[in-house]
Amino acid sequence: MRREVGGLQSSAGEPPADGSSELWDRCAQSVGGGVSSGLRRTIMPWPLFVERGQGCRVWDVDGREYIDYVMGWGPLILGHSHPELIHAVRDQLELGSLYGTGHRLEYTAAEMVIESVPGLQRILWSNTGTEAVHVAMRLARAHTGRTKIIKFVGGYHGWTDSVLASYSSHTAGTAATSNSKGQSVAAQQDLIVLPFGDVSSVTEVLSHAAAEGVAGVLIDPIMSNYGLIEPPAGYLEAVRSACTANNVVLIFDDVIAGFRIALGGSTERFGVVPDLVVFAKAIAGGFSQSAVGGSAQLIDQVLDGVVHAGTYNGNPIALAAVRATLTQLRQPGRYAALEDTAQSLADGLNAIFSELRAPLHAHHLGPIVQMMPIAAGQEVAFGPGIDWSYWDMLTNACRQRGLFLLPRGRLFLSTVHGADDIAETIAAFRDAVRQLR
Repeated sequence: MRREVGGLQSSAGEPPADGSSELWDRCAQSVGGGVSSGLRRTIMPWPLFVERGQGCRVWDVDGREYIDYVMGWGPLILGHSHPELIHAVRDQLELGSLYGTGHRLEYTAAEMVIESVPGLQRILWSNTGTEAVHVAMRLARAHTGRTKIIKFVGGYHGWTDSVLASYSSHTAGTAATSNSKGQSVAAQQDLIVLPFGDVSSVTEVLSHAAAEGVAGVLIDPIMSNYGLIEPPAGYLEAVRSACTANNVVLIFDDVIAGFRIALGGSTERFGVVPDLVVFAKAIAGGFSQSAVGGSAQLIDQVLDGVVHAGTYNGNPIALAAVRATLTQLRQPGRYAALEDTAQSLADGLNAIFSELRAPLHAHHLGPIVQMMPIAAGQEVAFGPGIDWSYWDMLTNACRQRGLFLLPRGRLFLSTVHGADDIAETIAAFRDAVRQLR
């Protein structure tokens, strides 16, 4: 399963075969593609196999140490093996891992979420972001009696047929473009796809929502999987107003942004209150947990014919993790410190890129840093046509220098990334960029 880095031979030199490459080959004999989630296969030069993690660092099967900016692809807001989180989960394990009944953690964890995010009255527990997105869409359709959902080009809302569309590629127009072989075209007929940030396009469709059969607007307010693009000034407010005027349910997909860019996620950060919010990833600090939050009117439809089910929903292990994670994130100064750390990293990287004329630019939102390839000295917009070959080679060179990085230029920080880690990271990037020159 060997491959070239980014389709090119890296001038940094591909590292010699190691334990990770050998285990990847072995894993492929029993696990499809050698990974349990497809995107892990895109990590350069091959998927890393990790033995353990502590704080902001991981150690691979060969004992090599890395500063981790993958952070489980986002959930590990407190870092690896946070002692308070581990303590809470261990205590609950001794009491039982799954009851199939009601228990106190169901409501005490829900109360913490409701207290943290403006506008929430009720919570429905689920297990993954993909599941929770479908719960939210079902609630919107039940409330309005309509079926269609507006989503935006580049928005990722899970891997299922009905929403995996116009993410990695999009054909012109408002019809959905499938992004996987084997998808049901029929499942996407209820999608209307629009450009993100264009007020006129979304308000025009919403003005005919009843005739068009539009039930909801599903939006990641920061396009966190598509370049970390913030909404233009007044955009979310305009969408909110148009949804209200036309009885359309506004759904924030805060799977990544929730409890990461602010304690109250996108709602707090941008001051716009949606009808429903989807949470996952950081909500439980690395345990599998998701939720849909919203008004009592919408959520309580589960008492009037809307089916919401799942054997593992609200399991006590994950909810113990929710309580422990939110307890830590509520501590004063947490988000200011995360913002400062990300700013220091982005500034340090941009100084290197400018000095050594590397074709990258870094920006950040909260504790997420995003690299953007640039061409001919001009910053380019994120999209399917961007050339990531330089980043692929750079991540390979940085991995040899003890940094674990994601494809497509995104870095997740945690509360345990400190000044020394940032300094070490910047030094490693400087050395890697110089080598690539």
